Amino acid sequence: MAMRMQPLLIGVDVSKAKLDICEAPGQPLRQLCNERSAIRAWLKALPGPACIAVEATNTFHLLLLEEAHRLEHTLYVIDGYRLNRYRESIGGRAKTDASDARLLRRYLEREQAELRPWSPPPKGYVCIQRLLHRRAVLVKSKVALEQSLRELPELKRSAKVLMRQLTRLDTLIQQRLRQALEQQGWLAELKRCQAIEGVGPLTGAALVMAFNRGPFKSSDAFIAFLGLDVRVRDSGQCRKRRKLTKKGDPELRRLLHLAAMRACHTPAWEAFYQRYLDRGLTKIQALVILARKLARIAFALLKNQTTYRTNALRETCLTT
Repeated sequence: MAMRMQPLLIGVDVSKAKLDICEAPGQPLRQLCNERSAIRAWLKALPGPACIAVEATNTFHLLLLEEAHRLEHTLYVIDGYRLNRYRESIGGRAKTDASDARLLRRYLEREQAELRPWSPPPKGYVCIQRLLHRRAVLVKSKVALEQSLRELPELKRSAKVLMRQLTRLDTLIQQRLRQALEQQGWLAELKRCQAIEGVGPLTGAALVMAFNRGPFKSSDAFIAFLGLDVRVRDSGQCRKRRKLTKKGDPELRRLLHLAAMRACHTPAWEAFYQRYLDRGLTKIQALVILARKLARIAFALLKNQTTYRTNALRETCLTT
């Protein structure tokens, strides 16, 4: 009977220009240019299917993920914060590209059973996420320019022309966003989300995009993906302050926060929001709770393909 081969465990530290690769402990590291041809040649030369741990970067690791997934290797994307804490827990003092590659392999070897393999997002997810992020940069830049140029009246006319151009660009991005949703067949899901008080087309698009990154086992998993779950750190009689994990996309949380700010002034959510203020919570804390509630409702609507009903929801909120 043929013996089953154990998959090769590999840790890869990715930078803009190169990859540092640890294929086995105690062996010299391999270095590659972060280019498609070099990555493809290395992956094809591996003796069999491999399990590869990669630290999440901005975009530099995506090329490796695409090529490795296409060749049916198993991939694990490790959060940088978690990897840093793991380094500290084992007494690591140095942080270099080479040490990170070895650390990734060690982490994979010991924690693989608890890790979830990476899978590529739908094409529409990547497109919508990119558009939302670009619009966020545009809006931030527009506000900064308006505030900066306000003190220069001699440039008032030129500033108005610039603001009109930026507004037009914002409109074009939102049009392209709707086209991307239509191409993916997600307009019906967008309509479901927009029925929720406070949720506009941008927040709705973000919720639809996040939902389709799944599958999610429950609304708790969806909330954790958004980074709206709470980190608890208690010990004995000591109860430390709760904080959000903020592990998900910050733009999704920003849009949900804006949705909560609008929703808290509507008849459907005003009492819900006020109840938490009466308990002594700050406005920020109450808005976070409301944002999380809106996300849970959106998840239920999208998962069950149901229609939002304000009256039924109001009765539920008053009893909880």
